Parts: sequence; C-alpha cells; structure tokens
Amino acid sequence: MQAARELFTTRGHARVTMSDIARMAGTASTETLEKLRDATSLESAVALVARGTRADHERSQPMVDLLYSSMAGDDGARETWQHVLTGCRQALRDAAELIVGKGFIAPHFHVENVADRLWFCFGLNAWRTLIVDCQWACDDAERTLNHQATSMLTES
Repeated sequence: MQAARELFTTRGHARVTMSDIARMAGTASTETLEKLRDATSLESAVALVARGTRADHERSQPMVDLLYSSMAGDDGARETWQHVLTGCRQALRDAAELIVGKGFIAPHFHVENVADRLWFCFGLNAWRTLIVDCQWACDDAERTLNHQATSMLTES
C-alpha cells in the first residue's frame, strides 16, 4: 500500500502506467493462463481461474482500494481505474478463449459469453463485494465464486 501511495504521490495518477501497476501489484494472469493450457475439464479450468484471480486480488487489494477511494475527486485515478478494469477483463477474456478452445463449453457459448460470465464471477467487483463489503473470508469467496462460475458455464 505504501508503495502504491508513493507511486501515485510522486507521479500523479495520470502518469502511472499499467506496467507500473502490474509491477507493483504483481499478476497471476500469465501463470494462470499457462496452467489453463493443461486443464482437463471445465471444473479444473474454472478452479484455476478462481485461484488465479484470488491471488491477483490478494496481491493488489491495497492498490485497488487506493484507486477506488481516489476516483471521486481525481480524473487520473478514474482513468487508471479504467485501465485496470480493461486489463482484468482482457485477462479473463484470454481465459475464456482457452476454455472455449478446449471444448469444455456447450457449443452455444461463444468466447464473449464465457468472458462475460467469468467477469461477473471473477472481476474486481465480485471479489471486492464479497471480501471488502461483506467481509467474507477469501476461502469462502473463492469457493462460492468457483461454484457460481461453473454453474453459469454449464447451464443449457
């Protein structure tokens, strides 16, 4: 958290790049995508996405909280927040491409359908709502989001 504040204070929100944020927060996205290539079922793929997005959330929560609280009065923070959301959504779209490509999903689901469901279940707001707003334990949130995503991806 202190590193995030220093970065935003010294450079200003508008001058902090996605690379700066990624370096500061770390990301499990690349690692998760590599592991997804070896998934053997929808359930194992969704569990990997749940675990990876949880790791990202736990690593970046202080930075996300700082951005979130700064958005009301700072155009740079709002712009950075949009970049963060876009990056997270793209990572989940990449996961959706792999899941669809492996044939784990019914044929009527397209990549965008799967990406939207993954975003709903594993996007920043899903984790933030359960862990920050509702004060759930990370294990409970991961288990619930995993179950919800699997259910949404197997509905006919």
